[in-house]
Amino acid sequence: MLTQEDIQKIAEVCATKEDIKEMREDINGLRESVQFLVISVDGLVKAISDLKTEYISITSQIDRHDKWIQLLAEKLNLKLEY
Repeated sequence: MLTQEDIQKIAEVCATKEDIKEMREDINGLRESVQFLVISVDGLVKAISDLKTEYISITSQIDRHDKWIQLLAEKLNLKLEY
């Protein structure tokens, strides 16, 4: 049989309604933080994707210009030095 002292020791270890309420508030705060981080990371991923697309476009344009310069040099009998 449990004594009053045993019950008191058990009660000290168990979470109270207030403890559970605080934990729920903490969890809700963490959930909001995680959602904010997910939105931020999503924005960064989109920015990187946009930069990658722009880089590919610029690289293609530079390649095209390089070919044109080579053709012009051939037509004008110029030797290009790199």
